[in-house]
This record gives sequence, C-alpha cells and structure tokens, in this order.
Amino acid sequence: MAKPKSSFRCSACGHSVAKWVGRCPDCGEWGTVDEAATTIGSRGNAVGGVTPTSPARPITEIDANSSVAIPTGIEELDRVLGRGVVPGSVILLAGEPGVGKSTLLLETVKHWAHRGQKALYLTGEESAGQVRMRAERTDAVHENVYLAAESDLATILGHVDAVNPSLVVVDSVQTVVATGTDGVTGGVTQIRAVTTALVSMAKNRGIAVVLVGHVTKDGAVAGPRSLEHLVDVVLSFEGDKHSSLRMVRGIKNRFGAADEVGCFEQRDDGIHQVPDPSGIFLHQRDADVTGSTTMVTMDGKRALVGEIQALANKSTMATPRRAVSGLDSARVSMVLAVLQARLGAPLNDQEVYLATVGGMRVTEPAADLAIALSVSSVLDNTPIPHTTVAIGEVGLAGEVRRVSAVAKRVTEARRLGFRHAIIPAGTDENLPSGIRVTRVGNLNQAVRAGLASPVEAPF
Repeated sequence: MAKPKSSFRCSACGHSVAKWVGRCPDCGEWGTVDEAATTIGSRGNAVGGVTPTSPARPITEIDANSSVAIPTGIEELDRVLGRGVVPGSVILLAGEPGVGKSTLLLETVKHWAHRGQKALYLTGEESAGQVRMRAERTDAVHENVYLAAESDLATILGHVDAVNPSLVVVDSVQTVVATGTDGVTGGVTQIRAVTTALVSMAKNRGIAVVLVGHVTKDGAVAGPRSLEHLVDVVLSFEGDKHSSLRMVRGIKNRFGAADEVGCFEQRDDGIHQVPDPSGIFLHQRDADVTGSTTMVTMDGKRALVGEIQALANKSTMATPRRAVSGLDSARVSMVLAVLQARLGAPLNDQEVYLATVGGMRVTEPAADLAIALSVSSVLDNTPIPHTTVAIGEVGLAGEVRRVSAVAKRVTEARRLGFRHAIIPAGTDENLPSGIRVTRVGNLNQAVRAGLASPVEAPF
C-alpha cells in the first residue's frame, strides 16, 4: 500500500524541502513554503510508470510543420515572437495597468480574424460591453472575433469547446478562478492551477493562448516564478505614462530570440507599430547647440539612435547638484569623476544636468562617451555637430573601451544620415562605408575629436 508522506514545496520556485522553513533556501522568498502531499511506493521508491497512450517516436518522424509560426499581421509583434504565433503555444504578456495590453491584443485578434481564423477574447476584468466599446474605437470589430466576460476556468474551457478558435486571449490570468482549488483569486495556488489547465488545453488541441498578466511594483511579472516556466513565451509590455512610446520586450522565447524589442505608439484611435523608432529619440534642430551629443544604443538586438543633452550652471552650494533623467545616475557620476580627474574638467563648482530626448532610457555603458562629450561641449562652449555620433564605454583610467555590435550601431547611424562616428580604437569589426570613422583610445582623444569636428550643414 502506498503511504502518504508530507513534503514542503516553495510556491515561488518549486524547490522541495523535507521540513517547513520560513524562507525558501533556493530563491530566498519568505512565506512561500507550503505543505504538499506526495505518494511514495511501498519500497520507498516513486510510484511505477503506466503505459503511455502514444509511444515515443524517433525525432525524424515528427512533423516539423505542426509548429510553424503563423504571422499575427503586426510586424513589430511578430519580430518579438519570432515570425508569429506557434499553434499550441502559450504566451504571457505582462505590463502595468493602462500601458495598452488589452488594446494591443484587440489589434492582434482583429488581424487574426481578417485572415479567416477564429479568435476568442475572454475578459475577467471588464464587461463584454466595455470591451466592445474599445474595439469600436480601435476598429477591431469583426465577426470572427468572439467575446465573453468570464472568470470561471471550467466555463472558459466550455467557451473554447463551443467556439473552437485557433487563438484564445485570457485577460487576465489573475482574475480566473479554478473551482475546487484552494486559495484566493489571483493567489499563487490559483494562478498555477489555472495556467496548468490552460497550457494543457493549448498543447492537446493545438490552440495558441495569450495570457495577460499583472506586474509587481518593481516591474516583475506578478505571481509565482514557476508561472514563467510553464509558458512558452514571456513578453513585457513597457511604457512611460509621460510618453506615447510603448515597448514589447521578449524575456523568454522558446521559438526565437529572447532579446528582441518591438516598438509601438499609443494614440487615441489605438496602438500603432513604429518600425523606425530612432527618429522619436532625436531632437530635430536647425543649428548645432552646445551640450548635445548623439549616441547609438542597443535595446536587445535593435540599434536605436538617441540624443543626450547636458547643461552646467555655476553653483554656490558646497556640493553642486547632479540631476539625471533617462540615464544611469551611477554611471553619470563615474563619467563626471573621470572628466574631473583625468582631463581636469572644472566641475567642483558646477551644477550638472543630463537628460535623454523623447523619454529614452539608457543604462548600457556604450552611452558613456556621449555623456562625456556632452559635458565637455558645455564646459568648452563648443557645439558637437549633430552629424556626429559617439559610441564607447569610459573606464576609470580615462580609456575608451570596446562595446558590442559597433558595426550594427554605425550602420544604423549611417542609414539615418550621420556622417561621422567616434568609436573605440580596439574595435575589430567590419564597419560600413559611407561614414567617416574616428577611433579613439582615451577620453582626451575623444573630446578633441568631437569638439574639433567640422560643423556641417543640417541634413
């Protein structure tokens, strides 16, 4: 006879321990270890296996066409997904409230319906009438789009049986209740049970499922960490409330690259894709001004051209103010210290303000050189031509260090009409022609190359 034996499992990461502990020894979360019953065989081994319903087959006999991605009709979303939605896959789309998740998914089901495919949109947070109103505003009304306001898991599965769609959207997974499962709605136990049932349904019937998820205060996907392991694709929908730009970022993808980024713009009539977002992050000016430098940053595999502006004012305070917007304040402080120590920049009595244009957020080290040139331009009162881009990391010794994907960055700058690129001297990539390249080994050379650049006519 099988004997029940108690074990304890972490609801956040799934780690098992022999006795209860307040903090999971694997992931470090507090209060996530709960008792779970396991069945042990009479000899202390795991329960024996059962005869499978279908035998294992050689991998050469598996039909690869059954997992071919179907384009959604939204190129920026297909870019992140890896050419489209794979039948039987489960996608988790997480983002802050009001960022535009539901609007994007309504746009997706509209394109899906126009291809002659049925799509089922299930909402647990709004009424069917509210979703219909938004669909009319964004022109997402189609006879192949089925809509239901439901939060019971069993009823949701019944809707799937009745409609027989090829795409199902559940908005959101935190509102669905699995009857017979302990825990409150949106709790760890409920979310795991609901997701497991929907994943099983998707795999068995070849239906693509999109789950909308919430995020925590720090921007992480809400719910247990095991939720991300259950699904095939995890997407993060990001956006600043002060900007119309939205980013869909791939966190996990079993069918493509996990570091792709799709760009969208939120408007009154819905959400629109932005295939060329670099222009949003550039300030179009007719004349060169001091304190402004253009750089090229990599967001995933995408090269984005942006602008960094600096301003310096005389300060009477013992500790001058340093204000940063859109940049890593720690790296900005380091670059300012290097400028003062290695180049003798007079920053002791200067307030320094640094910001990006268009709400762009840059945290990678490749922006160090543009930061240094912007501050040097202000202090020297000499503009850096807007046809020049600066790419490179600044070390504490004042050296300009190599960064990744320099060739891709320079290619993007040349495509947008830039004529001069300042890059690290150690770069060994094959750079494109048609743009003048200056290789610098230290910050002193970089500042001289930037400030000595000829002022060219606007392009």
